[in-house]
Order: sequence, then structure tokens, then C-alpha cells
Amino acid sequence: MKFGSVPVADALGAILAHSVVIAGGRLRKGQVLQADDLGLLMASGHDVVTVAQLGPGDVDEDHAAARLAAAIAGSGVRLTAAATGRVNVMAQGPGIARIAVAGINAVNAVNPMITVATVPPYHRVDRGTMIATIKIIAYGVPKADLAQACAAGRDLLGVAPPQYKTATLIETRFDDMPTVKGRDALRGRLDRLAMVLDDRVVVAHAVTDLADAIGQATGDVVFVLTASATSDAADVGPAALCRAGGRLTQFGMPVDPGNLLFLGYLGAKPVIGLPGCARSLALNGADWVLERVICGMELTPADFALMGVGGLLKEIPTRPRPRADVGG
Repeated sequence: MKFGSVPVADALGAILAHSVVIAGGRLRKGQVLQADDLGLLMASGHDVVTVAQLGPGDVDEDHAAARLAAAIAGSGVRLTAAATGRVNVMAQGPGIARIAVAGINAVNAVNPMITVATVPPYHRVDRGTMIATIKIIAYGVPKADLAQACAAGRDLLGVAPPQYKTATLIETRFDDMPTVKGRDALRGRLDRLAMVLDDRVVVAHAVTDLADAIGQATGDVVFVLTASATSDAADVGPAALCRAGGRLTQFGMPVDPGNLLFLGYLGAKPVIGLPGCARSLALNGADWVLERVICGMELTPADFALMGVGGLLKEIPTRPRPRADVGG
């Protein structure tokens, strides 16, 4: 592609790089100049014009953006029509964004004029959420570079939809009945993922009682919110899961707030022990776990280990001991 100033007489078929004022109006940036446009420019006293001229080895911006979007977009998304070298990738329904990081990095390394910007991996989305934008910065790019970008991988962008429909929340108590704050907060989180919360279940804060409740839970996913924070893998919540015949796969996570979470399974049914901060609507580690689990991810200890970078979340007012600089 050639870019620069040329005589108006030589600009037929070129792309106007900047808007130009003419008698009675203006020619817009990005317009492909036709014979009538050249006449108007000359009649308005313009001798030269700044344009982009595509060569036989180039692809114009809109066709390039559309081809790249079609090549890398996967399931659960729709593509907008290409305009000004841009195609947006939109979620078709609720879920979490699937971003193949290495593949997107490979696309962006081909040519600075070929760009893909995305939301973070596993970002929760609703119907209509933009998860990525493909933008061709120049008016055209070399066919070879576009082909290399398209070959970086298929299905690099998509949405993983919820895989479960219902959930049971089991709360434990010492004496007084717990407030509905935690239940309401969880319901809000599940509503966003098109899940329904079963009838309320409250049991004594004891391993046997909680184990029985876990075994009898009817939801596709079981959540446990204990009256006292889980402080060890042998504490009431994890111990009750094991007593019920389940298996504990993770206790604790490098995300704050949200450290004191546990994850396990009763057969194939996920069981998530919520940290106390899940009673708040503010983002915490439980959000990252429940969203991924509900959308079909089976989290491993290695997955949890990767959550630490970026896992220092915004402080919430309800924390009993807010983080503070106490060391001077």
C-alpha cells in the first residue's frame, strides 16, 4: 500500500486519507475516489490530495477485518458487519469469555496494522457483551500478512455457556438463623448465569448434619456457606464433603478477598464452599470459581495457582479487617 500526497488527476480509485472541503460540502475520509469526486476536487481548487493506494498484494481494511474475524471467532459469539476496518465480536448469551491467549498474541505479532483486543480470559459476559474487537489500523494490509494472522488458529475467541440449571445453597448455623444476605447475593450471581436457586437449606454447624445435607442436595451445583469461616482442609465444610462421599480438590486460593474457598465434587456434582465475603455483592474469588465451574471448567490446583497475579481485588467495606499499611 502506498500512502501520501498525489496529484488529484492521479487519485482515481484511491482512498481519501483525510476529509476535504469542497464547494457545497466535503468528501469524507475513507471514501474511494471516483471520477466525479476528482472533478469536484479540481473545481474547488485542490491540486493534490492525500490518499492510500492499495496494490495487487493488498486487502482493504473492511475485507481484512471480516476475514480475520471469521477465521478466529468460535462458538457462542456473533460478528458485526465490518466498518472502518473494524469487526466487533459479541456474546450471544451469558457465560464466560474463552480467549486463547497464545493464539491472540500470535495474531497481534504479525503486523502492527492487524490488531485484536479482547476482554480478559474468563470474563463473565451477558448477551450482547463485546468480548473482542478486530481492527485493521491501515486502509489495507498485505495479503500474506492477513493469511498468516488467519492461520494463527481457529476458535481463538468464544463464549463458554452455563452447563448447569439449578443450585442448592446449604447454610450452617450455631444458634440464630442466618440472615438472607448470603443467599440473596448468591441468587444474584446465579441469575446472571441463568441458574435457579433451590429452596433454602439451613443445618447445624456440624460435620454430620452438613454431610447429610450435601448428600441430599437436589441442585446441579451445591454451594456451602458456613456460619464460621473455613480455616483448614479438615474444618467442618471440607470434612462434611468427604463424609458425604465426595472428594476435596482445592482448599484456599491466592485471591483476596476470597482466600477461604474450597472446591470439590460429590460424584460429578460440583460442591463449592463459599468464603464469608461471598455474602457481599462485591467481586471476590468465589465469583471466579463459580463462573468457571458453572460454565464447564474443571479447575485444577494449577489453575488456582495462576489466579494470584491479578488476584488482589478491590477492598470491600464489609471486611472486618481491611487491608492497611500498618508497617509504617
